[in-house]
Amino acid sequence: MSPKGRDILKSMVGAVEPARPDAQSAPPPHRPSGAVKAMNLSLGRLGEEAAAAKALRESLASGDKVLEIDPAAVEMSFIRDRIPVDQDPEFERLKQSIQESGQQVPILVRPDPVKAGHYQAAYGHRRLRAAAEIGVPIKAVVRKLTDEELILAQGQENGPRVDLSFIERALFARRMDEHGFNRDMIAQALATDKPETSRLLQVAQTIDPEIILAIGPAPKVGRPRWLAFAEKFREAGGQKRAQAAIGVAAFQTLESNGRFDAIWKALEEKSAPQRDEQTLRTQGGTQLASVTRSGKTFRITVKSAAFSEFLSQRLVGLAAEFEEESEGK
Repeated sequence: MSPKGRDILKSMVGAVEPARPDAQSAPPPHRPSGAVKAMNLSLGRLGEEAAAAKALRESLASGDKVLEIDPAAVEMSFIRDRIPVDQDPEFERLKQSIQESGQQVPILVRPDPVKAGHYQAAYGHRRLRAAAEIGVPIKAVVRKLTDEELILAQGQENGPRVDLSFIERALFARRMDEHGFNRDMIAQALATDKPETSRLLQVAQTIDPEIILAIGPAPKVGRPRWLAFAEKFREAGGQKRAQAAIGVAAFQTLESNGRFDAIWKALEEKSAPQRDEQTLRTQGGTQLASVTRSGKTFRITVKSAAFSEFLSQRLVGLAAEFEEESEGK
């Protein structure tokens, strides 16, 4: 962040006085086009940190205190929202910023419901990890929160972020669903509507979580491609093809978007149906027929006229026997 940006944040954090009743409210923010959002990620991050600073100012005004806590005493939220990646340039920049200028915005934690003297983070996981790696205390606002309040705080902090990808939101929705939160709560935490919540869950509940984690956040892959990916994954053999693509040595050298493309390509490849051939012979070795199975095709090529007549007489009985066994099952 530029020195000017840090000065803005410091002034926002330091302004803990509540607004005067007669103060004029700020005009609603202008909504830039998608192209402008994508063009300047750094400005988006400044806006996110400014929003976090505003939330902090409101917390301080309501009586919450900022404490310095040993990062080892703070656990991650019981539902993770981010997908970890091997290399994260943004995280490295965050570490550098904290080393040079200190932690500008505290995180939000609650007292651990089980371990005395420990805490659970509602949001600010990257700042927590950065403080732990640097070896400095983490600044945190401590507040008593229920599970529902923690998830809502976590989701609301995620709302304005421009770097939380579709699949991260989908996996977050799935984890909330697995913890027993209903659709209304999930939609509220994600600041979205029920149809979009259903689409997020559709993707995350169709694709094996191990496949999602192997791909990573894939920030350039949006909802349409993930929905199509889920449809291909659901097809017969889709999971095996995806796992085979992950097993290729070159897969680990790819960045997250490239990993998605590699598995997508594997899912598009149609496996040739396996052929199963068998020859029927008498005990004396005389060939009666050859049987070929390929997919749903079953073909008998009879080599003996007598055996052909034998089969013809028994086909009706075989069909009846099959129907009887099927009904029994």
